[in-house]
Amino acid sequence: MTAHIVVLGAGYAGTIAAKAIAKQSGTRVTLVNADDRFVERVRMHQVAAGQVVRQRPIAQLLAGDPVAFVVDRVVGIDADRREVLFADGAPLAYDTLVYALGSSAQHDAVPGAVEHAYPLATGPDAARLRERLTKGGHVTVVGGGLTGIEVAAELADTRPELKTRLITGEALGAALSERGRRHVRRVFDRLGVDVRDRVRVAEVRADGVVLGDGDFLASDTVVWTTGFRVPGTARAAGFAVDAHGRMVVDRTLRSVSHPEVYAIGDAAAVQRQGGQELRMACATGLPSAAHCARAISDRLAGRTPRPLRFRYLNQCVSLGRRDGLIQFVRADDSPVERVLTGRAAALYKEFIVRGALLSQRHPALVALTPRGRERQG
Repeated sequence: MTAHIVVLGAGYAGTIAAKAIAKQSGTRVTLVNADDRFVERVRMHQVAAGQVVRQRPIAQLLAGDPVAFVVDRVVGIDADRREVLFADGAPLAYDTLVYALGSSAQHDAVPGAVEHAYPLATGPDAARLRERLTKGGHVTVVGGGLTGIEVAAELADTRPELKTRLITGEALGAALSERGRRHVRRVFDRLGVDVRDRVRVAEVRADGVVLGDGDFLASDTVVWTTGFRVPGTARAAGFAVDAHGRMVVDRTLRSVSHPEVYAIGDAAAVQRQGGQELRMACATGLPSAAHCARAISDRLAGRTPRPLRFRYLNQCVSLGRRDGLIQFVRADDSPVERVLTGRAAALYKEFIVRGALLSQRHPALVALTPRGRERQG
């Protein structure tokens, strides 16, 4: 009897895994997602700024591939019976499960953030923020990571009538090289972004934020870009998870507690050689999805999969539509001084984003992306 592979989550990682497994192994594959549309998560800041980003039906991305598609919300997994439980449909049995349910915003660590701040991790998040920003006024972006930098720059560039502020607990661009930090600062100065770094947000109110030192900064809209959480589904099912609820996997991306289960993307605690845990990013999710597909296909064919070998090459940051930053990094993601900036960097980032979408139709392209490189051996 042909094995049934079920992939949960049709984000960047899940879609590639489902298509690649079906192509490489020839087995029965079902892809499950709560929505019928593919969300380009790396473009959410553009959607929030009011730009038109085309939504693509997942069925269209699967066209021509022997992958069944189920639109339903996963509410649980019965690991003993090997069944996925849904909000509406009947349980779905699996022989092998690929867990790729991704992540969402975590904005409940600060009082008032859930009630008054706008996260930006999903399509509905971006749509709500876009509608809110039609009111204009002062916008405060909380979080100085790459997402926060992209959001602040995009709003200031696309919506110059807004008064944009960014608040971060570290130095602006702390994970970047000195050259990278200088460029971000120059762009923010040019765009008029008010930067408050090395400060902490203690409370979010309907009319602004309270800082750790008690200062109040008035704001019409607060955008929350710091902190992500994964679904509690893996923990509830009894799979081995880390302190954040991410599924613990071995070097072939297989669950350390349930050998019939694999995990990829944000919801997986993936380590590169040497034990470094890979960060949540498209640059991690795409190569790990391709490796997961090979590992499953190898085991189905009676071969021993090789362990994941992964290295980072760069970090790509958009700074509006006309500027950007490509921060080159060492294999462990630590920055070197070399950077690419300006219009060339903006075009490079756009190339990467388009390539990430194109790989959903053609998973073999993942091996060619310069965002991250995975190799076997």
